[in-house]
Amino acid sequence: MGLFQGRRVLVTGGGSGIGAATCRLFAAEGAAVAVLDRDAAGAFEVADQVGGEPIVADVADPSAVRKGVDEAARALEGLTDVVSNAGVGYWKPRHTYSDDHWRAIIDVNLSGPFYVIRASVPHLLEAGGGSIVHVASLNAQRSVPGEGPYSAAKAGVVSLTRTAALEYAPSIRVNCVSPGVIATPLTAPITSSASLTQAITDAIPARRIAGADEVASVIAFLASDAASYITGQDIVVDGGSGLLGATTDRLIREFGR
Repeated sequence: MGLFQGRRVLVTGGGSGIGAATCRLFAAEGAAVAVLDRDAAGAFEVADQVGGEPIVADVADPSAVRKGVDEAARALEGLTDVVSNAGVGYWKPRHTYSDDHWRAIIDVNLSGPFYVIRASVPHLLEAGGGSIVHVASLNAQRSVPGEGPYSAAKAGVVSLTRTAALEYAPSIRVNCVSPGVIATPLTAPITSSASLTQAITDAIPARRIAGADEVASVIAFLASDAASYITGQDIVVDGGSGLLGATTDRLIREFGR
């Protein structure tokens, strides 16, 4: 028997990175998984890998979220857990962000989790309760030059987590994971550069950049019965980099060369 045998899990942004790793872990532990992503190829590829249900939807579109969540619930015969992971980001001086950039970041990273909660909660309550895990960011805790809109949106996700935990207790537990630098498509501009990678790893106490599966394992823990008394919490997964100001400082210096 797997850790999530009989559970029915929806993962947004499930077509790549942390979302894909989370889908694989839940499926390996016995869960039925719906893989929601706006990238159809990614959603279908991961769903095929885990024997799950592909759902093509953009979390920035409230009607698409409602339709996608309902579709997932029908396909899996209900929902017991939701992982709200979809995200986008940019790195540039604040005054160079266009209106479209701002809207894209807020719509996906902050409005998206709100839409997902709103659409998912009725299904979770119908199942007798369950869990929601959001994926925020270490940047919700720390100021990072060039990522003001992203950091603001992710801080909002942490706040959404805490208020939802209060609203839906005791039936639904709501928690959050805030990764530091993780090797995913979102961080490819860093991990594809030897000098940037070295600058980052030198400043991380763990002396390495983590893989997406290491974040997935924390998400799975928060959704599991082992975390049955944990709700409204934000768990930072960063190898200790948030303890030091040097991580961002070194990265900025490398970009400025």
